Parts: sequence; C-alpha cells; structure tokens
Amino acid sequence: MVTLYMLAKEQLSKQFHYDWGLRALKSVLVMAGSLKRAALDMPEDVVLMRALRDMNSPKFVFEDVPLFLGLLTDLFPGLKCPRVGYPDFNKACNQVLKESEFVIIDWQMDKIVQLYETMMTRHTTMIVGPTGGGKSVVLNSMCNTQTCMGLPTKITVINAKMIPLSELYGELDPVTRDWTDGLLSNIFRDMNKPLPEGKDERRYICYDGDVDALWVENMNSVMDDNKLLTLPNGERIRLQPFAAMIFEVGDLQYASPATVSRAGMVWVDPKNLGYRPYFERWLVRNVKDNPERTARLEELFSKYVPELVEWLMLGLIFGEYEVKPKMVLPLTDLNLVVSLSHLLASLFQQAPDSDVKHVEGIFLACLTWSFGASLIQSEQRRFDSNLKRLSGMTGSDNASVPGTGVPGQTKFTIFDYRYHIQNQNWVQWSTEVTEFTPTPGCKFYQILVPTADTIRSTWLVDTCVQV
Repeated sequence: MVTLYMLAKEQLSKQFHYDWGLRALKSVLVMAGSLKRAALDMPEDVVLMRALRDMNSPKFVFEDVPLFLGLLTDLFPGLKCPRVGYPDFNKACNQVLKESEFVIIDWQMDKIVQLYETMMTRHTTMIVGPTGGGKSVVLNSMCNTQTCMGLPTKITVINAKMIPLSELYGELDPVTRDWTDGLLSNIFRDMNKPLPEGKDERRYICYDGDVDALWVENMNSVMDDNKLLTLPNGERIRLQPFAAMIFEVGDLQYASPATVSRAGMVWVDPKNLGYRPYFERWLVRNVKDNPERTARLEELFSKYVPELVEWLMLGLIFGEYEVKPKMVLPLTDLNLVVSLSHLLASLFQQAPDSDVKHVEGIFLACLTWSFGASLIQSEQRRFDSNLKRLSGMTGSDNASVPGTGVPGQTKFTIFDYRYHIQNQNWVQWSTEVTEFTPTPGCKFYQILVPTADTIRSTWLVDTCVQV
C-alpha cells in the first residue's frame, strides 16, 4: 500500500483533489476489512488489490486511470480481480435513466456505482469535475435509484457561498446573547432528527458551489470521525448514520489539504461524457414523432458539429491547426450544443411542418447563432468561411437566397442574413428595416431607431424566449 501510494504521488498528475496521506490509507484498510469479513475465503492480496482499486479509481482524472492501473498490475503481478457487482442496483439504475429519457452510457453508469460505493464507506463525499461532465445527473440518478430500490432518499441542495457566514451557521449577539439560527444550521438540525419508528431512509445535504477555507473549515469536525457540527452558540449536532454530506464542486484549488483528506472523491470528467448524448436525448424528447426529421438532424449534426467544435475548442479544422478563434466568453463544447438545441426547438415550433429538404437551412441558422454567436465580431468571417467549406456550397450576396443554399459570398456573411421560416429562404436583415417616423411629443431617450442590428438582436432574444 505504502509503495503504491508513493509511486502514485510521484508519477500521477498533480491534482487539487488527490490525497495520499494517512486518511486515504485508513479508508482503504476499512474497506479491505469489510471485504474480508464479507468473503472470509478470499485471499488477502486479492482483498487488498480490490480495496486499493475501488477506493482510488473514482478520483482519477481521465489521463491518470491507465497509469494507476499499470502501477497496480506491477505491484500485484498475475492477479485478476473483477469488480464487485451490484445487479439489483444496476437494474434499478437502468430503469431510472430510461424513465428520465437519458442516454445510457457505460461510463456514466460506472460513475453512479462508484459514488454509491464511496458513500457506503464515507459519510462525506465530493463530486468533482468541470461543468458539463454530468455531476448532477450522477448524483440525482443515484438518489433516485435508492428510492426505486425501496430506500427513500431526500437531498437538500444549498450554495454555501451565496450568503455570509453569519447567515449560514447562525449568529450569537455578543451583547444580548440572543441566538439567530442560520440556513445551514437549521437544515442540518432538521436532517438529523430521528427517523420515525419502523421507517428507513437516507437524508443528504448537497453543497453545490465553490469550496474554500472561509466557510468549509467549520465543517472539518463533521467530516472526520467525530461527525459533530459545533455552532457559535455552543450547540453540537451529530451527523446520524442515515445522513451524509455531498459537495458538488468544479475544483478544490481553494480547499485546504485538511478538508480534501477528510472526504471521499469522485471525479466526473467531461471528456468521458462529451456532447453527443445531450443531443441524442434532445432528439428523443423533441423530434421522436418525426423519424425523417430525426434522421436528417442526426446527419447534419455529424456533418457540422464535430468539425466546428474542434475548431472552436482547439483551432483544428479539416485536419490542420490554425489560430484558435477568440470567444466573447469561455464556453465548453456542451454549452454550444445546448444553445444549438434550444434554437432548433424554438424554430421548429414556428415551423412544425417544414419540409425535410429545408431542415439544413434551419440547422445552419441555428449553428450561426449558437456556435457563431459565441465568437467576437472579427472572427465571424472565419466562421462563415469554414461553415461554407463544410456545407460544400459557395454562397451568394443576393438580397434573397433560396433556403437550400447558403447566403453570403464576398461582401456579406451568413451573419447578415435571416432564415425566413414561412418563405423558406434567406433574406438580408437590412431589407427588414422599416422607415422610421418619430412619434410627436416622444421623449428623446424613448426613441429607438430600427437598424439591422436592433432587428437581429430582437429576433434572437424573441427566439430564445420561446423555448
């Protein structure tokens, strides 16, 4: 064990949520003890290998998993140790995911099982990973699965950073000695009230937001074996066996090592999930009644989105690297696909019976105002050029372009055109500018002169609001 942790500390990447200290060793020994008691005839080296793998695998980032498994194989040569199976849990989890119309992914199922295993041995668990990785889906699916298996699970979500410490833990007036209860102290007290006789359930409190030393240090006594929350008025509340704490956080760069070592870690990596499952679920929920449109949208998604995502995220287009385009705000690939899906849903509401041959025009318009709209203005012509190369069409600078073509060639870009749903063609925004006549007696600050920009912005806001 010590050798493995020393090698892992030296060879694996440096992450804020990695801990190789005594508490990590202790948790492995606790799990190994429970495994040995459950299977007395199992060899001790197999028990230790299984405990080391199952306790550490959930916290590793994508690149470190093969390195750790390689170290484990070197230290336990010739040993093959299959994962512990939970057939009832897996069956219930599959049912929960299907009822929620999620795309069932083996990796995500494995993360749900890892969270379930971690919470069996830890009363404090941190689900760590960048946005868009599926942390909330993993947590909610595990809770719903336990409920489906006959163990009701209640979860209360709070953001500890949204209020001051005095409102979070409570405040004792130094003069009058009056006690004012805080949000967290009130929730924590209610959560740990005794269960009704003959009833079993699980109660979790989820801290959704940044973890830093300013507020979480007061939780250290709850996170260690004492399980005691001490309030400023001297009241002590013990965390009961049926209750647990969960942190859902992007990273732990501001958390102290003392906090990190006290919690079990489950890393949820967006690289494993990707953006395609979201779009597949959107298709199932929004276009399932129209198989022709579904097939066409899947074809267009495969044609445009992977190439444009690689260009926006990495600067890679048509197998060649170029200067990465600059965005107005930093976005993930999943953010872009979510925006694309919302715009598609809104435009298809306006044109429920549109011909399949015109779906590409709607798709290009949505790509322009989701992927393209994330770029600064000087990058829009590069986006327009790459979009035309992907479509295989040259474009036209005419004021009106058929819906089966692509607008913009030399003077204009696709950003200068609107896809007209009813007429199924592209028209320039400037052609929709009406003559302005100010209202007599209108105050100056109430005057809004219509321009191509104001019409375009109004259309985009109205379209987004309709979703």
